[in-house]
Amino acid sequence: MLSALLIIMLVLPSIGFILENAFSEQVQSSVRNELTAYSYSILAVAEVEQQQLIMPDALLDNQFSVNESGLYALISNSQNGDTLWASPSFLGVEQPKGLFMPALGESSFKPLQLAGKKHLDYSFTVSFTDALNDEYPYQLTLHIIKDLSEFDAMIKQFKYTLWWWMLLLTLVLVVVQFIWLSFTLKPFQSIEKELKQVEQGKAQTVKGSYPLELNRVANRMNTLLATEQNQRKRYRNALSNLAHSLKTPLAVIQTQDELSDTSQQQLSLINKTIEHQLKRAQSGGESAWHVGIKIKPIVTKLVTTLNKIYQSKQITIRCNVDQYAVFKGEEADLLEILGNLLDNASKAAKQQVVLKVSQNNTQLLLSIEDDGVGISPEQRQLILNRGTRADTYQEGHGIGLAIVRDLLASYKGELHISRSEQLGGAKFTIRFNL
Repeated sequence: MLSALLIIMLVLPSIGFILENAFSEQVQSSVRNELTAYSYSILAVAEVEQQQLIMPDALLDNQFSVNESGLYALISNSQNGDTLWASPSFLGVEQPKGLFMPALGESSFKPLQLAGKKHLDYSFTVSFTDALNDEYPYQLTLHIIKDLSEFDAMIKQFKYTLWWWMLLLTLVLVVVQFIWLSFTLKPFQSIEKELKQVEQGKAQTVKGSYPLELNRVANRMNTLLATEQNQRKRYRNALSNLAHSLKTPLAVIQTQDELSDTSQQQLSLINKTIEHQLKRAQSGGESAWHVGIKIKPIVTKLVTTLNKIYQSKQITIRCNVDQYAVFKGEEADLLEILGNLLDNASKAAKQQVVLKVSQNNTQLLLSIEDDGVGISPEQRQLILNRGTRADTYQEGHGIGLAIVRDLLASYKGELHISRSEQLGGAKFTIRFNL
């Protein structure tokens, strides 16, 4: 729409200027042709006898005989500039001085101010032969002077009418373009809404009816969504089968009495590693771009559960959650992230835990604070370093952080650990770019 508007705003004024200049040129050409024709009619009745110019009492065009008519004629001596004859229309008007004298046989058009008005002076230098003595040609210059007020008013009126029509035409074209483009782009708006519904988990496919080109895109999109969902389902089923097939032999081995404590510990570690890697592999991550879930109901469930678990500790969990905030991922992953962080904060807290969730057009922010002892800068770096073993974290921020870190990596989220200015304990800030 902006491109169409820009084209209209560039093309129509350009056309207007072209028409304006063309009309002005046409008017000027018309005035020049008129003055040239007047000059021929005057020279046709002029005679020279005995080195004297003889002119008739009245000219063919009556405007030369009417006082201050706006059309004047003047003949001067080309040699010294003396005025030899002036039309009766000059009566009451001071004759101009110092008029331009072109060379013999040449003509010129010059602007001229006469009686405070804009005029055009057409000068033409000719040579007459004395009827009695043709050896001494008589050279003189004819000046036809025309008042341009009428033509200026004509040009002004044309410009006024032209630009009013151009303005009206511009408004009409803008409205027509807006209506036409709105109608043309409506399918794009519809498919955009459907894609947003798919992103938010409100729909599984794009179902609208679209023009041929967009219909192909919608069909390919639906095929991609179905394929991705089926692949993810098969992948998770395979992982689940693998987990069960591994857990049964491990459980049998763990029941053996002859196993040493070291072997039992290693088997327990294998079990935890399997659980951890399964959760990490089953994460929707970036493949779940089309899933969107509201965060507030999940937070409500988690807080209710944690209040029951830590009822004896009498911890207060305060929440400030944007009711429109949406996590573009799977509910299980969000439960894992918030559940681990809130659980760790509840363990480390003395009395209070604060959860804040906010969202704008570019990012989703989640922060969890507690009033515990906090995390030292050295431990913060260890937590954030990829590959650090979970059992190196201080008590209260254990293996759950490894799961959180890996889930955030799959969603390209960012985790920052700092000190809570409000409560004095640890502060975990998570940022997801939208």
